[in-house]
Amino acid sequence: MLDESEDLSKTLSWTIAIITMSGPEDRERIAAAYRQARELVKNLRKKRGERGPCIVACFAQTEAYRTAEDIVCVGRILTSIQERINEGSFCDWRKLRKVVTQYVKLLPVTDPTVH
Repeated sequence: MLDESEDLSKTLSWTIAIITMSGPEDRERIAAAYRQARELVKNLRKKRGERGPCIVACFAQTEAYRTAEDIVCVGRILTSIQERINEGSFCDWRKLRKVVTQYVKLLPVTDPTVH
């Protein structure tokens, strides 16, 4: 049986492959989904103070997008992986965190709109 760090590594590899093969428009959609998921995590953590519900919420939203074969699921998955890694409770979590950080940097950043 594979341990959790191996499972996360495989899912992260798939996520990275999708990000690197995506064009600019798809990367923007992935980035928007990632930012939305980060906001969800932030709000849930304020209410509950723990990561577990945040990870579950991100994965729950991911399933609908994945079923519809919508690329935005990658942004949600990336957030879920990042949250789980940041718990720091398994082997090699620091290595995985470095990888996640590198690939988050590939996502386009949108500047806030000034009105």
